[in-house]
This record gives sequence, structure tokens and C-alpha cells, in this order.
Amino acid sequence: MSAPGENLRINSARLWDSLMEMAKIGPGVAGGCNRQTLTDDDATGRALFQEWCEDAGLSMGVDQMGTMFMTRPGEDPDALPVYVGSHLDTQPTGGKYDGVLGVLGALEVVRTLNDLGIKTRHPIVVTNWTNEEGARFAPAMLASGVFAGAIPLDYAYGRTDMEGASFGAELERIGWKGEEEVGARKMHAYFELHIEQGPILEAKEKTIGVVTHCQGLWWLEFTLTGKEAHTGSTPMPMRVNAGLAMARIFEMVQEVAMAAQPNAVGGVGQVKFAPNSRNVLPGKVVFTVDIRSPDQAKLDGMRAEIEKRAAVICEELGVGCAVEPVGHFDPVTFAPELVGRVRKAAETLGYSHLDIISGAGHDACWAAKVAPATMVMCPCVGGLSHNEAEEISPEWAAAGTDVLLHAVLETAEIVG
Repeated sequence: MSAPGENLRINSARLWDSLMEMAKIGPGVAGGCNRQTLTDDDATGRALFQEWCEDAGLSMGVDQMGTMFMTRPGEDPDALPVYVGSHLDTQPTGGKYDGVLGVLGALEVVRTLNDLGIKTRHPIVVTNWTNEEGARFAPAMLASGVFAGAIPLDYAYGRTDMEGASFGAELERIGWKGEEEVGARKMHAYFELHIEQGPILEAKEKTIGVVTHCQGLWWLEFTLTGKEAHTGSTPMPMRVNAGLAMARIFEMVQEVAMAAQPNAVGGVGQVKFAPNSRNVLPGKVVFTVDIRSPDQAKLDGMRAEIEKRAAVICEELGVGCAVEPVGHFDPVTFAPELVGRVRKAAETLGYSHLDIISGAGHDACWAAKVAPATMVMCPCVGGLSHNEAEEISPEWAAAGTDVLLHAVLETAEIVG
């Protein structure tokens, strides 16, 4: 069926109020949020989301990974649901919109349907995936990865944070470990609204990103082993300096990524020194290399080159080197039919739009392994994300959610 008329829009003020209210839970120190997964603040945010959903007439299901599925019934008992959502967890210094817009935008779609008395043939399920960020427990998109069958449940439960707490224990501690088997649900389709997390839409003055693909990635955790020694009294030729090896690997990763241009990136965002003392050479350094590309051959080639050259660097310095992949997914091509519905919705509503490849990973990447899936993006100021200064406008939030509404409705099918 065709999309509803161009006058059908969400309640933008209600959406924005919800975003601002959720941002009060786990506030950061500079205007953003620190609502990391499986913390007490995460539990509080989940409870508020549950309250809002139940007020909107949705029924809740929770799986063994803590993912929340809030269902609006459809008119056809045999029709598979249309899933819509993202995540409520944030980076340690995260913004108010990354992930949260997708969850609360999905809720706003349902609220709007309720306001207008619109019924659909397919159920609609508003979804909050657990541990999308991967900031506390690697890898990112952990719950959706288990859902897609790509990550074993026991492996997920055994992941630990920097303090040694396990995912499984923390999930039980905050009271959000459900009984539903992970991945047992079947999807008719999956939609995810998200801020771009990059500068392209704003720079090109486009309101809607029609996401056609998502980059694949490898997270490679390096553990370098040197010898702890006094920084002042150990002669330079006699040092086994894991920190120096790390620095050379950082530079090498930059070289490999630049040599793989275009459409490839690489860098390091997390480092842990031990003993991390000013006057002690590190005996151990742990860091994660993040490489991404929409080209499978290029992505795998970058990984092979980085691991080969890192081994040479460490051998020359006498430093031990171990590498463990702690996050991975292949490049994703989103369902053309759903991509077309997003594009048509933008055109119906009169919003400028642009086909775009997502540079960041999202739960939609794993959902695409089990059902047709796609994403809708709106701009963010300066392309800034994973930063407390992350910002969007109420108009951008509303436009993205309007497009989501129309694409979801066309897929869920209006009845009556």
C-alpha cells in the first residue's frame, strides 16, 4: 500500500520533552549523559521507558540479554511484527540523542498512532537493545549480536568491564535479566532511527539520511607485554618498553588506514597502562584498534596488514604481543524495499534527503542478518557524537521521526 498522506506527523513537542526527560537520568558533567549499560542509571532509564510504554498500551517482553520488547498489537494474529528501536545506554561521556532518539522516536510513532486511532495489520514492537555502545562491555551491539546468532550467549555473559564485573552478573544485579530466549522472536522488518554521528548531512544541508549500507568493522584488542622499570635509572638500550611499541603501532594503524583510502578508517580510542605510574615504564599495555570499511576485502586486508606489522614492531623491541578480536561484523547492505520506503517517505513529507552509508555500527546491522532492515538518519551539529556536546535540533528529531512513522506504517499496513 502507499504511504499515508503528507499531513500525518508526530507530536514533535512530546518527542522532545521525552528526550529531555530521559537525559536527566545519568547526567554527564558537561551537559550530556553517562548512562552506561547495566548500571543503576541504566536500570532507572529502563523503568521510565517501561512506564511510558505501558501508558501507551504496550505490553513488555524481556529476553535473557535484557533487551526490552514493547508490543502494540496488530489486527492480524498471524502477521509478524515490525520492530522499531535502538538503545538507551550511552558512552561514559555521551550525548543525549545517540540511540535514545531511535528508542523514543519509535515510542512516539506508537503514541501518534494511538492519538489518531490508527490500527495496523502487523504488530509494532518498540525495542531497547542492551549494550549497543560496547563502552563498558565489548563488543558493541552485544545483545543484538546474540539475537542474530553471531555471538554465543555464554560468551556475552562472560564479558567483563575494566573493573572485572561480568555482564551476566551485572544484568542480574540491576534486575533486568529476562526469561525469554534470545533470538526466538521473528521479525517482519526492522527500522532504526539514529543521528548521523558524522558531518555529511549537515554539510550538504540535507534533513534525512537514507541509509543504504553500513560499514563493517574489526575491533582488535592488543595486549603488549614489556618490563616494568624505572624511567629515570633504566638505560635506553636496556628497556623493554611496551609503551613505545604501542606508540609505533598507533602510527602504523594511521598509515594502513590512509593507504586504504577511500572508504576506510582506523584508530584507537581506549588504552590501559599498567602500572600507569609517572616514573615506571609500563609492563603491560592494552588497547583496542578500531578499523572500518564498507568494502569486505579492504576491511579484512587492513586487519591482516595491521597484525603482521604489529608483530614486527614488537619483535624488534622485545615486547610480547597478543591480539584478540573483540568485535566484528561484516559490511551490511540494507533491504532495498525498506530503503525505498524511507526515501519515498522523505519525498512525501517534503524533506530533503541523501543516500548515505553509516560510518558507525548499529543494532540494525545484526537485525539485518535475520530480517529485512534499514535505518533513517537525521543530522547532528558538526557531526559530533560520543561527546557530551552532541546536539541536534527539535526540527531534525521531528523530521526523522516523521519519516520513520511513514515508513513503518507502510510496512505494518493500515487497516480499517
